Amino acid sequence: MTLPLTADPHGSRPIHLLPARRFSEWLAEQPAARASWLAGIGFEAKPGKTALLPGPDGAPAAAVSIAGEPASLWDVASAACAVPAGTWRLDDPLGLVDPAEAAIGWSLALYRFERYRKPAEAIPRLAVADSGARRRAETIAGSVRFARDLVNTPANELGPAELEAAAAELALAIGASFSSIVGEALLEAGYPLIHVVGAASPRPPRLIELGWGEPDAPRVTLVGKGVCFDTGGLDLKPSSAMLLMKKDMGGAALMLGLTRAIAGLALPVRLRVLIPAVENAVGGRAFRPGDVLRSRKGTTVEIGNTDAEGRLILADALAEADRERPELLIDAATLTGAARVALGPELPALFTPEDPLAAELLAAGARVAEPLWRLPLHAPYRKYLDSRVAEINNAGQKSFAGAITAALFLKEFVSETRAWAHLDVFAWNDESRPGRPKGGEATALRPLLELLERRYRPG
Repeated sequence: MTLPLTADPHGSRPIHLLPARRFSEWLAEQPAARASWLAGIGFEAKPGKTALLPGPDGAPAAAVSIAGEPASLWDVASAACAVPAGTWRLDDPLGLVDPAEAAIGWSLALYRFERYRKPAEAIPRLAVADSGARRRAETIAGSVRFARDLVNTPANELGPAELEAAAAELALAIGASFSSIVGEALLEAGYPLIHVVGAASPRPPRLIELGWGEPDAPRVTLVGKGVCFDTGGLDLKPSSAMLLMKKDMGGAALMLGLTRAIAGLALPVRLRVLIPAVENAVGGRAFRPGDVLRSRKGTTVEIGNTDAEGRLILADALAEADRERPELLIDAATLTGAARVALGPELPALFTPEDPLAAELLAAGARVAEPLWRLPLHAPYRKYLDSRVAEINNAGQKSFAGAITAALFLKEFVSETRAWAHLDVFAWNDESRPGRPKGGEATALRPLLELLERRYRPG
């Protein structure tokens, strides 16, 4: 994976990064011809605006870009999208954006999914003199791009086996242990819900596991929903709702990308990653509405809707993760449309019973300019999941509070681990914004990484 960063500043052109309130002062120090040029093109000093500045030959020799207050990596991303190919350097005398964050923003802005098309012949590159900042950006931006590629790959080329192969390749690259339980072996190993959700597909379901880090380090477990395509099962989705279902493994992609970043930054944790990977298909072996299934934990589950399959596979994986009582347990899933109705595509819904953990995660999102939003695990809504024939129903009896009832369902399978958080993510940019082109997204990767760094490598 080649990122648009370079250590060589030779021939680079400056991008003057300024807040709007300093633009007039900066302009007064510029040659009269430059001021006239900006006036002539009607440049407005508003956040997100970038203007190219011509040299003596008329070709772009520099640029000026207006940052928001506070400035963030997305301001640099905006500039990256506005300049032509060549080498550029950031002129940021006020220190508005950390050099590593600037390089991350630049790299994410120039991401393109190029598996099925020719790569761009020339792109703008950012010269980053600080080797530490450059390496950090390469690790984090590379991990986000890795996850984006997984989400963007269509289901005909990324089923459970291919997701396993990507995880195995990652494990080899970072020196992690790797294992997988496939098909009928899931029943023997005690993962009946993962098995039944994927049983109708000719592409066998599996539970993928990675382990990384020193055995005596604090134990952190990540669980990611890996539904590689979701038809809805016998409760079949309409065709319009299937169009983006290649992204239903976005939680798995996020957690694999996060694993790559954790290893790349050598965080002092003992990491365990569990990815239940399935295809929810229609066939003779499909599970049915009204079926009663027994989970890994032993809890009996009545199936109220086969399109609420993600919480089923997560239930088995979370029960296994909980058994080990890690210091921190986080799951991520493209779980409910209700979360998107409540919060839109840009805000991941955060659920946790632990107020201090919630505060840490919300602060982490604010620091990296990727906010999360906490929703309540409102206990009275648990009654919506009551079943007359089993201990719990996988779908709420009412149309209210769908994201909350889904989170409450998952909570039933986490009883031993105190610090648990669930993220209901979209894993998709439905429109392009600076640094976040339309398509697959590693939603919440950077806030989670920020949390882990602050916890386990403070200062």
